[in-house]
Amino acid sequence: MKSRDEYVSKLKTDLDRWNVEAAKWEAQAASARADLKKGYAKQLETLRARREETLYKLNLLEAASATAWTELERGADEAWVRMKEAMAAAKSHFEKAHTGK
Repeated sequence: MKSRDEYVSKLKTDLDRWNVEAAKWEAQAASARADLKKGYAKQLETLRARREETLYKLNLLEAASATAWTELERGADEAWVRMKEAMAAAKSHFEKAHTGK
């Protein structure tokens, strides 16, 4: 079992990596053709919502007492799963649109 500090550090690393990818997709969406912008906007909106949820859970974990953090870990794990799913969906969407397939 990881310590809270190790767990939070891993989550922050994941979030930083996702933020870099999302920034690339936001730039791609900004320069996209009009017919693609709607799909991009939907993917980015979902991604932003999941990111906010994930940040909220991360903040709760960081502020939790030593005894409460293990209970909050479960909620954070669930948020991370949803964020990973949103990232995978966005990646698929943006790669498909970028390659024209």
